[in-house]
Amino acid sequence: MPIGTGEAPEALLRRLGAAARRVETPCGEGRMAWHVWGEGEPLVLLHGGSGSWRHWVRNIGPLSRDRMLVCPDTPGLGESAMPPEAGTPAPVAAVIREGIARVLGPGRRYDLCGFSYGALLSGHVAAQAGEELRSVTLVGAGALGPKRQVTELTKVRSLEGEARIAAHRHNLAALMFADPRNIDALALAVQEWNTRHARFVSRGFAGTTGLRDAIARARCPVALIYGERDAIAWPEVELRFQALRAVQPEAWTGVIPGAGHWVAYEAAESFNAMLADMLRRRIGR
Repeated sequence: MPIGTGEAPEALLRRLGAAARRVETPCGEGRMAWHVWGEGEPLVLLHGGSGSWRHWVRNIGPLSRDRMLVCPDTPGLGESAMPPEAGTPAPVAAVIREGIARVLGPGRRYDLCGFSYGALLSGHVAAQAGEELRSVTLVGAGALGPKRQVTELTKVRSLEGEARIAAHRHNLAALMFADPRNIDALALAVQEWNTRHARFVSRGFAGTTGLRDAIARARCPVALIYGERDAIAWPEVELRFQALRAVQPEAWTGVIPGAGHWVAYEAAESFNAMLADMLRRRIGR
């Protein structure tokens, strides 16, 4: 499932989605949507806030060559129903953990990787999980304690046409990318689809210590990856590593040079290699 040169972004996303095996599990008063690619040892990927599985569009093909990739739309985002009402991410993580067990089968072991809000959910899944969780990798994580800089974003819901595209481009440059020249038509298409389908608001969790407190209870190997110029961590990436090591002293950490918050897209080749290396060296897979 390579990213096709010259293929229209919307057609590419439809093709990638159609290549997946779709599964639905209970979520609140509705259903949670899961997409599964490839065969082998399971790797569950949790996307970021106001996102969907499309956040992993540049990772699915390479990573699914030798892994089973399991990518849900998390509750209240993408095609998934709203979660039960809750004041913390823990009940949302419980819905996801139950969904993983239904998709994979009870007790099947898996690795977990979460981006941004997905990292927060991954920490809470790890706090609840038993031996079935083999490792957890956090990407572009907030909620570790250190305060982040405020990122001013443009509201897009009332905009259409060129004004909406310009707002998406501004927001991607402000929060998601280190180099605005890397914002291409596919990134804009993903941002547009995700924004149209986002209902659950997760930004309020980022300024807490919720991830640090949850990941302290993880009983599996933990890793944390940032793009060097991640807007939520720059210029104090090392403070985030220190906050994680305070509760997980053996945690593996990595920085991808020149990349921003959406490191799995902006520096996809480097990210895919780093994640695979972490899993090989720390987990032996």
